[in-house]
Amino acid sequence: MKVNNQYITERMSLYNGDSCEAMKDIPSSSVHFSIYSPPFASLYTYSNSNRDLGNCRSNDEFFQQFKFIANELFRILKPGRLMSVHCMDIPAMKERDGYIGLKDFPGDLIRLFQECGFIYHSRTIIWKDPLVEATRTKALGLMHKQLCKDSSMCRNGLPDYLITMRKPGDNEEPIKHPNGLTRFIGEDEPDAPKQEPTLKDSRKHRDISMAKVDPVYSHQVWRRYASPVWMDIDQGYTLNRSEAREEKDERHICPLQLQVIERAIELWTNPGDIVFTPFLGIGSEAYQALKMKRRAVGIELKESYYNQAVKNCQSAIEEENQISLF
Repeated sequence: MKVNNQYITERMSLYNGDSCEAMKDIPSSSVHFSIYSPPFASLYTYSNSNRDLGNCRSNDEFFQQFKFIANELFRILKPGRLMSVHCMDIPAMKERDGYIGLKDFPGDLIRLFQECGFIYHSRTIIWKDPLVEATRTKALGLMHKQLCKDSSMCRNGLPDYLITMRKPGDNEEPIKHPNGLTRFIGEDEPDAPKQEPTLKDSRKHRDISMAKVDPVYSHQVWRRYASPVWMDIDQGYTLNRSEAREEKDERHICPLQLQVIERAIELWTNPGDIVFTPFLGIGSEAYQALKMKRRAVGIELKESYYNQAVKNCQSAIEEENQISLF
């Protein structure tokens, strides 16, 4: 691979390089699932590299460049398997775009993926507190003083979206949950009877997720997961990002919430599957995949992010070894 650095073990392959180049060496139909948060066009600047998609001069330039990655994602994904993309609507700014409003970034991504051959599978809305957004962004449309002055410019807060696409074809390895969903990922666990696994179950399966639980509990968990709006994600539950910051070129770093990643991996992968991200960042997707006994492959352009991702993924393996020891 054309990379600057790499960290490879039996469980993970992490690369410091440009995804557009490095992905070409990944075998076709070899990845079971992909989940990632791409650069949001030109909304944020992640680094000073000319190769960084966050430095595109326009939306058209961004999608022209991103299509190279989308085509490679289609090629390396196994038939019948899924790809989930974390994204949001992008605010249009008067000084940059000539008007105040919103850009349908999720819709543009869906259309691009469809051009590459993907099938639109699902869209999940992830609730976020508009007060937190207003405090962080100072967006005019969310200000209470704007409501008092002229509410024609007021708008709703911006949620996150998890857009999921499917590669056509038959899935050769069914993703089975023979005992339903045996645990809940998120806040405010459903109030339903739960049969704790017996010692015999634990010894037999060596995995708590394989133990039998009351089917009512599984149904209630699935009801929450199947909801088109996830209201129960802990927004602050992310990997530590402070060590990856670089003052000379850093303006934004916002890791994807681990519970979002965990739910997606729980629903759409089997233990041992390969989970891939072309935008590794500080390693959130790879970290969570490793903790859930999957394999991880990721590519990251920025060196400081890559170095932190390696540390985070190493800690996931260390935590797993400590649990196994006890």
